Amino acid sequence: MIFILAFITLCLLIYGPQMWIKYVMKKHGSVLSELPGTGGELAKHLINQFQLNGIEVEQTAPNSDHYDDTDKKVRLSPAIFNGRSLTAIAVATHEVGHAIQFYRKEKITHLRKRYTPLAKKIERVSIGILFSLPLITAIFKVPHIVLLTALIGALGMLSAVLVQLIVLPLEWDASFNKALPILIEGRYINQQQEAAVRSVLRAAAFTYVAAALADMLRLWRWLAILRGAIR
Repeated sequence: MIFILAFITLCLLIYGPQMWIKYVMKKHGSVLSELPGTGGELAKHLINQFQLNGIEVEQTAPNSDHYDDTDKKVRLSPAIFNGRSLTAIAVATHEVGHAIQFYRKEKITHLRKRYTPLAKKIERVSIGILFSLPLITAIFKVPHIVLLTALIGALGMLSAVLVQLIVLPLEWDASFNKALPILIEGRYINQQQEAAVRSVLRAAAFTYVAAALADMLRLWRWLAILRGAIR
């Protein structure tokens, strides 16, 4: 019983944030005919308004909204690019917020440049370590070595989550120091819509952390591999 409760608690801690983000995005994703444009149109308008020369807006794959500073592009998923909802305009403005950060070369952008590649590298190494367990078992045939290897891999995955937490201030700035003031001061939303937009921007800020946490669900599969390898 204790094990089951611990398992449920762990799943909620790991997958709960991503479920919450999906819920918030869907809740405020209804089409609002009174909005003057789509998320993509608003992003293009804001780029012109803030004179972000050389930055473009384009449609990308579903659930892949981001700003690419290498290609100087704000990339929006179809639901955001073509959407006419509070979710669409909030997420689009959040990504434009990132474009503003990098265009102005704000100091906070060093967080993504320094730590996001590190998080991806740590995750790749951790996955490699964990998937090497059967080979390590076959070579050494010592359970303690296998357990140690699994622990190193698991700690690596946890480190990737912690690195994403380090980058969180960059996301928070894009949502609440850039996007929210733009939407309020520019009167793109009314006072009744402000609470909903805040929720969407909060969810947008936590997207990468939630994704890193969800990746840790792979640990259950890796632990199953480990259990079979030890046997």
